[in-house]
Amino acid sequence: MIRILIADDHDILRAGLKHILSDSPDIIVGGEASDGAEAMVALRSGEWDAAVLDLNMPGRNGLELIKQVKDEFPRLPILILSMYKEDIYAVRALKAGASGYLCKDNAESLLAEAIRKIVGGGLFIKQSVAENLTRDILQGRHTQLPHNRLTDRNYQIFLMLVQGLGVSEIARRLNLSVKTVSTHKANIQAKMGLGNTAELVRYAVQHHLITDAPLPG
Repeated sequence: MIRILIADDHDILRAGLKHILSDSPDIIVGGEASDGAEAMVALRSGEWDAAVLDLNMPGRNGLELIKQVKDEFPRLPILILSMYKEDIYAVRALKAGASGYLCKDNAESLLAEAIRKIVGGGLFIKQSVAENLTRDILQGRHTQLPHNRLTDRNYQIFLMLVQGLGVSEIARRLNLSVKTVSTHKANIQAKMGLGNTAELVRYAVQHHLITDAPLPG
């Protein structure tokens, strides 16, 4: 029996995942958490075969949470389940220590398969994403792209900016000061050689990091 912990800040999402897994008799949801702190408490208080973590929970940056989990539980497989498409965040998640990455849009059809794969010692990532990544690396494009120069926190804030969130809202969601977020924004623009938010949005659309520019207001 595979015993997993699910961590996501939306009750309805956790309930949906449990429903999906109810058809898999070899997988049991042994615990739930609504943020990173709760996830760490749960992990320390039980025996787990895998953890399914959302990237965007309140508190710590999701990539920082992966690193913390791996520091304390180096053999625990982690599957990231995120709203972001695989080619946007998967590489960063795997570098941080995750064993797999799955977009929430694909959870119903692939969740059980992904869990079994990582528990068996493998890595789980969509084949199309792996092929695109391999091609970019072989052609030397991956490390050259400006957004790949960003730190994990820079990148998180960059994605929130290009989705239309203001500095104050980002600060509230990430529990940071407005000044800190403004500093990150300035660093992002400097590292990417872009002058303002509109240019960041244009870049994100061109590189398929968002599907379209955010609507005004």
